[in-house]
Amino acid sequence: MLPPPGRPAFPAPGVVLYRVGVTTDKWASWLLRDRDGGSAQLRSQFAADLTAFRDGVLDRAAIAPGDTVLDVGTGTGLIGLGALDRVGPAGRVVFSDVSAALLDECRRQADPARSSFVRAAADDLSPIPDASVDVVTTRSVLIYVARKPAAFAELHRVLRPGGRLSIFEPINSFADRDGLLGLDPGPADGPIAGLIAKVRAAYAALAPATNPMRDFDERDLIRWAREAGFSGVRLDYRAEVDMPGPPVADWDAVRRTSPNPLVPTYGDVVDTALTPAERDRFDDYVRSVAGVPTRHTMATAYLCATRT
Repeated sequence: MLPPPGRPAFPAPGVVLYRVGVTTDKWASWLLRDRDGGSAQLRSQFAADLTAFRDGVLDRAAIAPGDTVLDVGTGTGLIGLGALDRVGPAGRVVFSDVSAALLDECRRQADPARSSFVRAAADDLSPIPDASVDVVTTRSVLIYVARKPAAFAELHRVLRPGGRLSIFEPINSFADRDGLLGLDPGPADGPIAGLIAKVRAAYAALAPATNPMRDFDERDLIRWAREAGFSGVRLDYRAEVDMPGPPVADWDAVRRTSPNPLVPTYGDVVDTALTPAERDRFDDYVRSVAGVPTRHTMATAYLCATRT
């Protein structure tokens, strides 16, 4: 069958539709370095959550042997590589991302005979033909997309009739805004509370006026899916309020990390937001509570749906 007019033929397995860059972009920098700061402890701490997110998305996708799966915003391939284990020898996975460097990372790990690589944004999947895949997956991608209704329209367009959508998103509009790193700020007039407030204010100043990471909730996900034409929409929502979390990790390692790809590391912000004396006091305090359990408030949503 010929591709629809104006759209390219679907990439054959092993084909790479991007030019490998010579520099590492912000997305690759975060996923390959700044997410865990090069710390094996932090990487291990995150691994259990990432595995659960991967399995939650893939289980809801109901992938069958022989399916073609498009993983949008694939990053380092957490979902896409997991999908390769489920599509079998006759299936294939299309790894899609805005980052050429991350597609290159996926290419090094994926089976070239069953994989394709496409550089595209979630709200503009124009390299992917209409009705060309059986399953679309994405994880923690829409939080970075300003045009979320356009993204849902694209996710719907590329699916074949009967195709399945499975996504995961944190609902950051619900998240705790009173602490930092899960630390107890202590009394309002205490020194650590004031320092935490300064660091949080510095991060807040970096956020755009309209922040796509916080401009939606779970009801919007349902609405956008329905408006795009999906049916059988199901959303699994989980909220956790003031829950115990992992203990405070090695602060020197955490200092090298950033909370997301769009902002500097904690260390960079602490160093600019605080005076040298305040910075030393902040660092000393966080080091002193290493091993103390943290607290967190958060919400997450899995959404799955069908293109009829």
